[in-house]
Amino acid sequence: MAELNCQFVRPDRLLFEGPVANLVLITYAGELGVWPGHAAEIVALGDGVVRIRRRPEDGGGEYDVVVSGGYAEIESDEVIILADHARRADDIDPDVVRETRDLSIDQLEGLDAGDHRRAYYESKIRWCNLLLKQASKDARATAQ
Repeated sequence: MAELNCQFVRPDRLLFEGPVANLVLITYAGELGVWPGHAAEIVALGDGVVRIRRRPEDGGGEYDVVVSGGYAEIESDEVIILADHARRADDIDPDVVRETRDLSIDQLEGLDAGDHRRAYYESKIRWCNLLLKQASKDARATAQ
């Protein structure tokens, strides 16, 4: 059986490395499914969830990673994902994320309209909102 090797990296560390059955990337144009033998391509990542499906012989299941920005390089049997921001979906603490978002909102509100630091805090708030959205989806799925 053909396999797809995946390496998932964010700026501070390697999140995942190993063989996978397939994965679904979130791009600015929508979702892109990648299976072994995929044509070579480089895509820009959007904001959302990358879904990595493990091979049956590795226990199966899905490994979800929330991403915001970055790139993925696809070869026929390899995918390298370089994400600007990435967090495993099962590693989100909503209370910590809410606190971080609230502190960022406070910082943003204290800046003048022309202050270049506004872009940093706006980006941080968007990232926190994306994480909270995923955390609430996971909580609803667990409750069902």
